[in-house]
Amino acid sequence: MRKVVVMTPAHPRIFHIVHGDRLTAIMNDGGLHCDARMIHRPKAGTTIGMANIKERRLRWRVSCHPDTSVGDYVPFYFCPRSPMLYSIHRKKTDPDSASELAYGGGQAPIVHLEADLREVVDWANREGRRWAFSTGNAAAAGVQFHDDLDRLDRIDWNAVKARHWREVMKEKQAEFLVHGFVPWRLVSRIGVISDRIRKRVLQIIEDSGHEPRVVIKRHWYY
Repeated sequence: MRKVVVMTPAHPRIFHIVHGDRLTAIMNDGGLHCDARMIHRPKAGTTIGMANIKERRLRWRVSCHPDTSVGDYVPFYFCPRSPMLYSIHRKKTDPDSASELAYGGGQAPIVHLEADLREVVDWANREGRRWAFSTGNAAAAGVQFHDDLDRLDRIDWNAVKARHWREVMKEKQAEFLVHGFVPWRLVSRIGVISDRIRKRVLQIIEDSGHEPRVVIKRHWYY
């Protein structure tokens, strides 16, 4: 069978996953802070990342902005249903499958915050805020960083869109990074696993000043 080559999208969407109980703090802060800032802030909600990886990202340099580390940026994937979400899913169904992951509550409470890459870049450029993207997991050896949208074709979009990604896991985890902070108003949509979670999210974001559409996207989950 002939392999279909996925071209660079004209308007890429980007996705940040969080536990739903963190939404109130995000709205109160007016947006998403990077890990380098979050470690100095009061804990608010459930952390879903791996502590050892977060620590590594605080030291891993972003080559196109060499005075910064990956942990100085708010990270987004270029797709939902990420390998990280799979680790979260597997931790609950098989507790030994992701021993470095402390969180064990499964994927159901996790929400996808979706934004338009070009809108985020436009905002960052106006604010004089640095951004970059990586060709794979941003803290993996051999990954390249760029801060030029004309180089989006360096990303393996076949890997990004792959449903079966074991052989291309690093490339599927290509990231878009925004230095320091991303405002809540740039979140255009929230993807959730079920109607129960949708209703809960709608209650949380009500009267927030910016209410993204909340949609059930079961195929964004495992």
